[in-house]
Amino acid sequence: MDQDQEIMTVAQVAKYLQISEITTYKLVNEGAIPGFKIGRHWRVKKEDLQAVIEKLKRGERLSY
Repeated sequence: MDQDQEIMTVAQVAKYLQISEITTYKLVNEGAIPGFKIGRHWRVKKEDLQAVIEKLKRGERLSY
């Protein structure tokens, strides 16, 4: 995966976080990871994903 890529697919996010695609889809669909749809496909901005990671590092829980 290109480190400079700004928009990620659910599969790319799952691989990046080392979790399943099903779990990633659930987190995006429920709003815990901010995402947007293009047609039927979810996309996540890398900067939004980094913000979620920073919250988790501070001990905050994912909000749905």
